Amino acid sequence: MKKFIVEFIGTFFLVFTVGVCVVNPAAGVIVPLAIGSVLMVMVYAGGHISGGHYNPAVTVAVAIRGRMAASEVPAYFLAQLTGALMAAGASYYLKGPNELAGAPGPVYDMAQMVFAEFLFTFALAYVVLNVATAKANAGNSFYGLAIGFTVMVGAFAVGPISGGVFNPAVATGCCCLGLIPATHYFAYIAAELSAGALAAFVFKVLNPEDK
Repeated sequence: MKKFIVEFIGTFFLVFTVGVCVVNPAAGVIVPLAIGSVLMVMVYAGGHISGGHYNPAVTVAVAIRGRMAASEVPAYFLAQLTGALMAAGASYYLKGPNELAGAPGPVYDMAQMVFAEFLFTFALAYVVLNVATAKANAGNSFYGLAIGFTVMVGAFAVGPISGGVFNPAVATGCCCLGLIPATHYFAYIAAELSAGALAAFVFKVLNPEDK
């Protein structure tokens, strides 16, 4: 139960930060830094209990990697998505319908947006597997920085294209807030989970001795 509570809390604060920063933001270019930083601190806070996934795509990658029981995956998903939905509600309460109605529409087509999400979700899951699960990096203290800054880089690089989601739980919250088109929701989910699975397979190919 402790693992699932940690996943709920971490995902909540990640999605909440996305919501309050991105909906009619006042922070400008600092938004990606805020999002990457909140992920970093939540990974440091809960990583020793749950692994600090806060992302169903990462959960898929870690499960395929063999570092968590398959039976735990549905509960991780439930905790993450519940946290995302409650965070979306909290963001809506603070920002209100007027600001949400002013969210800009998409400039890029769905294929471009989904491709951007796939690339950086793969990068994120790949970094997580290498810094937080590899035997060669056991006991390190830098994994939170590496993971958080991967998200920050992705937000700067492709945030203007896809919103810089890289996470099915965040996609759920963003869809509820109108930050990504509802018609793109399932494509985002499929791309992100596929990217997580591919990252796991790549890790296993590159590190066959690391069981």
